[in-house]
Amino acid sequence: MDIDDRLADVRFRPSVYGIATLRDACVFLYGFDAASENRVLRGFQQWVDPGPLVWASVVSGLLEKRDPSFPGLDDAAQVAALFDLVAEFRAERGDPLPAPPAPTRIHAATRVIVLNGGSSSGKSTIARCLQTVLPEPWLTLGVDTLIDAMPGSVDEGIDFAVDGGVSVGSGFQRLEDAWMTGVAAMARAGARVIVDDVFLGGAASQQRWRDSLDSAGLDGLGVLWVGVRCHGVVAAERESARGDRVTGMAETQAESVHRGVVYDLEVDSGVNDALVCAREIAARVR
Repeated sequence: MDIDDRLADVRFRPSVYGIATLRDACVFLYGFDAASENRVLRGFQQWVDPGPLVWASVVSGLLEKRDPSFPGLDDAAQVAALFDLVAEFRAERGDPLPAPPAPTRIHAATRVIVLNGGSSSGKSTIARCLQTVLPEPWLTLGVDTLIDAMPGSVDEGIDFAVDGGVSVGSGFQRLEDAWMTGVAAMARAGARVIVDDVFLGGAASQQRWRDSLDSAGLDGLGVLWVGVRCHGVVAAERESARGDRVTGMAETQAESVHRGVVYDLEVDSGVNDALVCAREIAARVR
């Protein structure tokens, strides 16, 4: 990676280089420029017209002048603003920074199996059976894993109504987005992952997963989408037997979670044993 590519990489991934504040960024840029014998930012200090002030003060003042909201930006936004300023300078100099590299696509081999079905449809049991029948090691992560990891109270979190309805707020969705990104990163790093989820938003929920997985470089061949069907009456009987779910949740979700969702394969866990379903799914894994 040459100097410009390195600087572009730092711009888009500052935390990897230990840059958390505007001062960190200024120190890094000054040192980086010195190490490259003033090849990277030649003329930048004159461009921002620093006078006798130190870089951090100069950049803060310049950014504040350009954007009155700047003092209210958090550290990450200030760092991003500085690197954007450097990129603007380089572009005006006729020596623009390279764009960030596109993620390398992961083709063919299935890295992620997404199981979607209503509460008490048997997804978790199927996931465990998949771990047994698939030849390589697979991790299983479910939405219950995420909920269990959350603190007792989250602003605009998840609410369970007495009739079995479930509603989620923006606070829950922000944490869920981060979790999805983390699961996708695990798959990109080499792990094989079985996701056990409930698409409360139907097609919209699937799209959120697609966005996270696609951003990690997993194309359509790397993900197997599986619908776990189970008649509402059967799911409700299981719900009553297990005793750890709000009554009505299973029947409410039996059909709604599948609306608009596109699958590679569907299995019926109300008719077939979990092991039979797992073998059907395993036969489609590349």
